[in-house]
Amino acid sequence: MPKDRNAVKLRTVRHIRLRKKLSGNAARPRLCVFRSLKHIYAQVIDDTAGNTLAAASSHEAVKPGDGTSKIGAAAAVGKLVAERAKAVGVTTVVFDRGGYKFHGRVKALAEASRAEGIVF
Repeated sequence: MPKDRNAVKLRTVRHIRLRKKLSGNAARPRLCVFRSLKHIYAQVIDDTAGNTLAAASSHEAVKPGDGTSKIGAAAAVGKLVAERAKAVGVTTVVFDRGGYKFHGRVKALAEASRAEGIVF
């Protein structure tokens, strides 16, 4: 069932409003979250240079058919992106929730990243 176009438009407006205030730099890049109906994606982005430093998605974090819930998959993505960010030397980030409410899958991803040592 496709999302309502109005809901997508409202999320986009919220995301634009957030992005006016949030920006990542080399010292503190932005941890950006995108949530689709089935999957979740996270990127650590340096906005000044325009580079993606680390990325992870539920496609690679969870094996298909292993019975993991979407919240469990989000936690796995948070752990994976935190490990990859620490591998390139990033320990502090600015969290960009992408216009989504901070609960459910977005919260699980954030808490898993914090548990791995990423500070925000």
